[in-house]
Amino acid sequence: MPRLPLLATIALVLAPAVSILGAEGPPPSTNPVPQSLKSRLFGMRGFPPIPAGMDPQRLFPMIDMFGQYRHKDWPGKTHTLADLARRKDEEAAELAKHPGPADWDQYGGWKAGPQLAATGRFRTEKRDQRWWLVDPEGRLFWSHGIDCVGTSQGMTPITDRRQWFECLPDRTSLLGQFYGEGTWAPHNYYENKPYQTYNFAAADLLRKYGPGWEAQFAELAHRRLRSWGMNTVGNWSDPAIAALRKTPYVATIHSGGRPLGGSQGYWGKFPDAFDPSFAATVRAAVARQQAGSAADPWCLGYFVDNELSWGDELSLAVAALVSPPDQPAKRVLLEDLKAKYPSIERLNQGWGTAHASWDALLESRTAGDAKKAHDDLAAFATKFAEQYFRVCREAVKQAAPEGLYLGCRFAWGNDRAVRAAAKYCDVLSFNRYQRDLKGFRLPAGVDRPVLIGEFHFGALDRGMFHTGLVPVADQQARAAAYENYVRSGLAHPEIVGTHWFQFGDQATTGRGDGENYQIGFLDVCDTPYAETVAASRAVGEAMYRERAGQK
Repeated sequence: MPRLPLLATIALVLAPAVSILGAEGPPPSTNPVPQSLKSRLFGMRGFPPIPAGMDPQRLFPMIDMFGQYRHKDWPGKTHTLADLARRKDEEAAELAKHPGPADWDQYGGWKAGPQLAATGRFRTEKRDQRWWLVDPEGRLFWSHGIDCVGTSQGMTPITDRRQWFECLPDRTSLLGQFYGEGTWAPHNYYENKPYQTYNFAAADLLRKYGPGWEAQFAELAHRRLRSWGMNTVGNWSDPAIAALRKTPYVATIHSGGRPLGGSQGYWGKFPDAFDPSFAATVRAAVARQQAGSAADPWCLGYFVDNELSWGDELSLAVAALVSPPDQPAKRVLLEDLKAKYPSIERLNQGWGTAHASWDALLESRTAGDAKKAHDDLAAFATKFAEQYFRVCREAVKQAAPEGLYLGCRFAWGNDRAVRAAAKYCDVLSFNRYQRDLKGFRLPAGVDRPVLIGEFHFGALDRGMFHTGLVPVADQQARAAAYENYVRSGLAHPEIVGTHWFQFGDQATTGRGDGENYQIGFLDVCDTPYAETVAASRAVGEAMYRERAGQK
């Protein structure tokens, strides 16, 4: 069995929340949050540390005008507008000093490496027992990237908690443009009800760069990535930033159509790959890319979907069995069973069931003994997975024949699903929140390039309330963990890239589903975390020589 990544957010639901004081234990200068106060701090994954001696009831307001925690100080905290202006100038000088690796071509491929066939688009190639991407100019390419390049990470709900904020601007002011509304809030206080939002990250960019901040931020994003030793704009990023065509980027497609009624999952039910609406929605979603990314040499390829609930090897077959009788996947399963068993009695004998007829089985909403039906259910699970990936591949290749199909971003899965993906995907993708990639394995006999779509580390020494999914002690430890993770990917023969999640910290008071993680390369005030940036630069400068086995 391969060691596949677990769905990170499920871990937060099933396990106790990470301590608000971090994995290293509480610092002596803070008090624990009283249980009576936690009920008032709804909608967040982690809670604020209360300074020693402070009456917890005096916590509010707890967020300053910039979107930062008011009751704590830390290196790099923004206190004034002058701080924003000063840091803008300081970073400009630093970026000029560190323009990026000298041995890269315009795409971020290895200019100093071997010259391969140039096709004008990204492709894959295996050389010297290692998988690589190859850029449009025919240079070896390893995708060192970052997700969520944009400003949406700064948006936070304010409905029912305006008292948390020291200074929300007047809606008629220039900063009033950053109010908004949200509806996405799975497993959270705001689930199933609309809420108002405010985007502190965008407001701080206006304060820092003035009118026209959007264009300045977009141009700066590309300069930053190159300077930080990165060469890919990852998933969930602003399409307008990718469209500048200065850094290779990935595109994202979402499927839809009728769900598989008996399926379950953290992000929702699995789509029924046999329902015609599934193919129709995927084709329509990819077709919308034809005017932009489909013929764009800067587009590395396409993810379709994210963190689907594959479950174990029988999960989707069992889900089909317990679905309504008009479920297309269930009807396909029954046709397969009828082709194998000459009568319902023979099936009953093998499965240990007592269905009166095939129609009775169709109407049934129970799974029976999955162990006795294992071989039949496993065969259908493979068929279902292959149907899913085949439909997705055909849709991608119809609209973008030269675009790479990058898979579904497995967060957890099983051998059958991964084998099906390997049959149809140009590159397999996994979101893997662990310390490193040394234990990552594909199923026996599968040899495909692999892209890591998400990973991160976080600490609580810079004013945030939650570390994210993989905690570390402080920013120095975060930088070391980053370098170790990416280098473990460079050493892995199947891995062709790692994408950090995400560009900027999540809002101090959480996004729609409550995540409020210290996982950015930038804080809410657009200040880079120098330690992690330095680690990324070190990796980027050496990554091609290291990947190729050179000192």
